[in-house]
Amino acid sequence: MKMTITIAIDGPAASGKSTIAKQIAKKLNITYIDTGAMYRGVTLAILKRGIEVDNVQEIRNILNNIELDFNFVNGVQHLFLDGQDAEEEIRSIEVSQNVSAVSALDFVREKLVDLQRKMAEKQSVVMDGRDIGTVVLPKADFKFFFIASPEIRAQRRYDENIARGINTQTFEELKQDIIRRDEYDSTREHSPLKQADDAIAVDTGLLSIEENVEYVLSLIQKTN
Repeated sequence: MKMTITIAIDGPAASGKSTIAKQIAKKLNITYIDTGAMYRGVTLAILKRGIEVDNVQEIRNILNNIELDFNFVNGVQHLFLDGQDAEEEIRSIEVSQNVSAVSALDFVREKLVDLQRKMAEKQSVVMDGRDIGTVVLPKADFKFFFIASPEIRAQRRYDENIARGINTQTFEELKQDIIRRDEYDSTREHSPLKQADDAIAVDTGLLSIEENVEYVLSLIQKTN
């Protein structure tokens, strides 16, 4: 394998991007960057300050005062917001329901894309999100686009919530949220969710997480 590599993984909500990307990064001993967590961190910062997600001027005013970092806690990578571990809070329902609106703001994307590119310049990375292969790392060595049915993705999110003790949304509510978010993300003006022309599509609903990891790894190793 070359000295440094960049792996871009895109796809809609709950398509398995983060889970699979983390395992790939671990197996290849390279850095995992959860770009979705960064957008969630900005969203959480906005909500904590009592700012409405459609208040563009206020969001613009505070953006440069938001500090985002990744640190390991008991061997697991967590997002830290303004020096505090925010991993649990950024996964809340309120953040999930507002993150698409925040991530659609062009100036928010410009700032975070710049940060993400700088991270990738320094080291080998696996980076997942919605515009990694098309915008953030258009020259990535490997590009994948994950897909799965809304039903499978809603079940994954439902199971994750139950495991964390969150039971405020039914399976059907989660499914409708996912369908709405797919529509929003794929039709937004700035950096819409779409498959890069040179990305490999992977239906993650056909295999287990472990099988998906091995399949993606086999594709990477085959071309190195």
